[in-house]
Amino acid sequence: MSVTVTTPPASVSPTTGAASAPRPGARIRSALRRVVRGREDAARWERPALLGLLALTALLYLWDLAASGYANSFYSAAVQAGSVNWEAFFYGSSDAANSITVDKPPASLWIMALSVRLFGLSSWSILVPEALMGVATVAIVYATVRRRFSAQTALLAGGVLAITPVAALMFRFNNPDALLVLLLTLSAYLTLRGIESGRLRWVVWAGVAVGFAFLTKQLQAFLILPVLAGVYLAMAPLSWRKRFLHLFAALGAVIVSAGWWVAIVELVPASLRPYIGGSQSNSFLELTFGYNGLGRLTGDETGSVTGGGGGRAGGGMWGQTGILRLFENEIGGQIAWLLPAALVVFVVALVLGRRMARTDGRRATLLVFGGWLIVTALAFSFMVGIFHAYYTVALAPALAVTVAVGSSALWLARERLWVRIVSAVVVLGTGVWAWVLLDRATDWLPWLKVVVLAAAIVAAVLLTLPPRRALAAATIATTLVAGLLAPLAYTIQTVTTAHTGSIVTAGPTVAGGMGGPGGARGFGAPGGANGAAGGFGGQGMPPGGAGTAPGGTGTAPGATGTVPGGTGTVPGGTGTVPGGTVPGGTGGMGSLLGAGTAGSQLAALLKADASSYTWVAAAVGSNAAAGYQLATQQPVMPIGGFNGSDPSPTLAQFKRYVSEGRIHYFIAGGVGGQANGGSSSSSEIAAWVADTFTAQTVDGVTVYDLTQ
Repeated sequence: MSVTVTTPPASVSPTTGAASAPRPGARIRSALRRVVRGREDAARWERPALLGLLALTALLYLWDLAASGYANSFYSAAVQAGSVNWEAFFYGSSDAANSITVDKPPASLWIMALSVRLFGLSSWSILVPEALMGVATVAIVYATVRRRFSAQTALLAGGVLAITPVAALMFRFNNPDALLVLLLTLSAYLTLRGIESGRLRWVVWAGVAVGFAFLTKQLQAFLILPVLAGVYLAMAPLSWRKRFLHLFAALGAVIVSAGWWVAIVELVPASLRPYIGGSQSNSFLELTFGYNGLGRLTGDETGSVTGGGGGRAGGGMWGQTGILRLFENEIGGQIAWLLPAALVVFVVALVLGRRMARTDGRRATLLVFGGWLIVTALAFSFMVGIFHAYYTVALAPALAVTVAVGSSALWLARERLWVRIVSAVVVLGTGVWAWVLLDRATDWLPWLKVVVLAAAIVAAVLLTLPPRRALAAATIATTLVAGLLAPLAYTIQTVTTAHTGSIVTAGPTVAGGMGGPGGARGFGAPGGANGAAGGFGGQGMPPGGAGTAPGGTGTAPGATGTVPGGTGTVPGGTGTVPGGTVPGGTGGMGSLLGAGTAGSQLAALLKADASSYTWVAAAVGSNAAAGYQLATQQPVMPIGGFNGSDPSPTLAQFKRYVSEGRIHYFIAGGVGGQANGGSSSSSEIAAWVADTFTAQTVDGVTVYDLTQ
């Protein structure tokens, strides 16, 4: 029997008569038609349902977006700098005068800075790209699942991702995590396309996506690599030799797409580029493998604000480590609503599909996203270094796909009694777990846990019954209510609440939590907009400083001081910090994590004759400097970087800048010193300024004119 393969007609050259490839415009039009019309075999309702999902996701993520203002001022200041200076744009500098970079690679800043260049500096121009990344991630999740599963399963996966509380939080915020999640999801999609077709180009593009994810948040992007490589190696429809060659090519793509920027930064002389924030030796490689790399796992993070956590019995500033970490305190409400269910249905779905062919795309999808979920969850559970609840957004796409695909497998096999029993137990357990999580927010919607548990009981009963068409719709509806109503309520609370500061959490304040809905963890801040009851104590005054503030006590070597809301000890030196108290946080952790505030008189003072200076002011710590920079849109030097513990600049360099007339004012306050072994340059600079210049108070802030 002969088989004729028909290919789409190519355009024919009018001169040579030879067939030519379709023009780029034709390919774009064809792609747009596919977006509008959908798959050839799609039901009429499928495309409107997808567009409705994306529209609702956009509404959810864009709703009252400007309420969060500049959100994380640390990154917003870098965006502002990159929008007015191309060198600052390339390096990710905190200020347009390029004194120091943020403590991350700049990929996420590039997108926001381009938006600000196009539309001007505003909350919307900074945050809208993040929201659109969230919509794009939901679309990629849908497209990934739809290739091998029903439209209903794909819609469930996209919907679960959209209403995951921590996803709604971070796709409305300007941390790097939004772009990281988008790129990791794209890399999973591309890898699965490679497994499906066996074509090299797909895994190479997957490597490119991971490489740019590295330029977003460094080594966290590589957590997914063993899973992608392992599943491709096991399941691609190729010989062993070709599979290994494809993976080596993909590795090369990772190295090139991530390494080009790193090579430039490392090869350019230090005197010709900004200092690499977060490092102690002005090295991006040190930042990669130290503070932002292995140090996150081991807790050995020189220059960090404090040491890491310990084992289950000890814990530390970042909470206790262990297998239950993601279920505890406020972390559970970020991501863990469906986490137990996901792990169970993942295992059961693998058992049900054990006789599938090696190259089966359905099992490959489950293994990629289930492996991503497990590997990343284990890393977060046992990392001893800096860990924040919002990091768990990296689990959201993996969780959504695993839940949807696993649940679909159980639903299709519900003729078996043991599958129905497992399904009922999973749904009932999810309802009970939702009760536990909701009960932590004692004063928030107390009736909701009753509704969720009741729905779970009804769904569990219906799931145990033999399959009947008449009961299918009721079973699905009650199951969705039991599983999704609680995280949806958390998500709605999140999008209707402003979030500012360096450390934010989704949902309402919970008992024993380390942060409130409005901003940073407690860290010595009072409850409310910038913290929550039960938070950590703050750091005393900046090293060597003295002063008072309401609540609690704290000490620093060589000085005494009090901090709001708790106790704390800060390493440092001796001497006097100019100004005594610190605006907005009186020297507590709020000064480290919250932006400085410039009143109208202070802003006018800083902007006066600004063009005559390289920096209109200098302040200890990037967050303190960021607030003044955003208020004036003029470069403000962040002494010591994020933690105030980077040797940028040294005292000798600072004295030279002052003698050259390049810095106009020094603004007192902030947190600096030898945090966890970091540099004490910021303390030395603060002490020298106090001994050399005369203080004045403007809008309640202590300021030194360095030109007098």
